Amino acid sequence: MIDLETAGNGPHHVCEIGWQDVAQGSDGRWHVNEERGALLVNPGRPILPDTMAVHHIIDADVADAPFWKTIASSVLRPEKGVLALAAHRAAFEQRYCTPRFTGNADWICTWKCALRLWPHLPRFSNQMLRYQRMPEGLVREIGLPAHRAMPDAYVTAHHLRDMLNEASAEQLIAWSREPGLLPRVPAGPERGKSWNRLSSDVLQAFARDRDTDIRFTAQTELTRRGEFTGPAQSQPDQTSLF
Repeated sequence: MIDLETAGNGPHHVCEIGWQDVAQGSDGRWHVNEERGALLVNPGRPILPDTMAVHHIIDADVADAPFWKTIASSVLRPEKGVLALAAHRAAFEQRYCTPRFTGNADWICTWKCALRLWPHLPRFSNQMLRYQRMPEGLVREIGLPAHRAMPDAYVTAHHLRDMLNEASAEQLIAWSREPGLLPRVPAGPERGKSWNRLSSDVLQAFARDRDTDIRFTAQTELTRRGEFTGPAQSQPDQTSLF
């Protein structure tokens, strides 16, 4: 499980990386183990006030830290190896954790998987999942302060553990390669409605929406009804291990 804090939007503007491992035990169940940590990173630029206000990392904290291109691979490709990397809304981390640093590792997005496994929940941010679900074994003090890399990775790892104990790793990876399948309409006049309650005309309009997740979800519901007339949705290849 990986979490990043950043100084800006550039490809190397990471100012902290945190990690928390999830491993499969001899009992076949997945567990959050003691392998966790964090490293400050010199982003090579001043940290924006907007981002300081989120994570409270200031320029002085990272002045003597290594640069991202120097440290990234040592964290993302440890000696023991990883079968996959994971993050909440993993598209953000993947902007910085490129194949150059990850060795083309597979990814699991816990946000996308939460939409699939726990669609009854009202919200799906990392911290809202924490308090809606109250995962077993989560030590409150380790998961604080929020919006720092290691505590956030630690919290997300508990969601990932529970996901892996509900669905196969192959399935989580496959869901993570697709857009998010939203359980309800997120905005507009139909906000809060489940997609199966919408008329076909409304769904056809959503199927042309600019938002990838909305478009994908509407197309999925139309396909379920046998009414989708657009290009066939491609199915991702599943890999063998997490």
